[in-house]
Amino acid sequence: MITQISGRLIEKNPTDVVVECNGVGYEVHISLYTYSKIISDENIKLYTHLLIREDSHTLFGFFDKGEREIFRLLISVSGIGASTARTMLSSLEPLQVRDAIASNDVATIQSIKGIGAKTAQRVIIDLKDKIVKIYNIDEILTSVNNTYKGEALSALEVLGFSRKQAEKVVDKIVKTDPNLSVEDIIKNALKNL
Repeated sequence: MITQISGRLIEKNPTDVVVECNGVGYEVHISLYTYSKIISDENIKLYTHLLIREDSHTLFGFFDKGEREIFRLLISVSGIGASTARTMLSSLEPLQVRDAIASNDVATIQSIKGIGAKTAQRVIIDLKDKIVKIYNIDEILTSVNNTYKGEALSALEVLGFSRKQAEKVVDKIVKTDPNLSVEDIIKNALKNL
């Protein structure tokens, strides 16, 4: 199996890139997440997953190994094909997909175009234990106050803080005291931002 590809970037589109490697141009299908991470650099390196079917060999490329791991987990779920998994990774960042699954956040998974309630629930049922184990996520922490955490993050974004910065602070606060209300989480976060 082809596990990574390095070469000269010939063409870059939101859904695929062409990478020249030793005189051969490889079409590599990518997510919008990977597209946003690729700088218009001449030489690139992508981690890949080769999908072999009777009628095609399709190469999927990922900016980092974490995204590829999430992709492989997603395509292991019955009813989730490679194109649906790529859509999921284009709609949400890999960490957002991971955290939504780990915290039983059906609404976030269902917000992705083409994912219904049953499919979202199947993804969570099939992958939650694997994700908690692989990423060593504290299952109790992720399921407690997930709604409060989300509301607090949204409020902090409205107040002008970057999501990444706010998420770190809110995670620490929720870890310290998982029983805080939304208001208390926001107040504590504002003191630390």
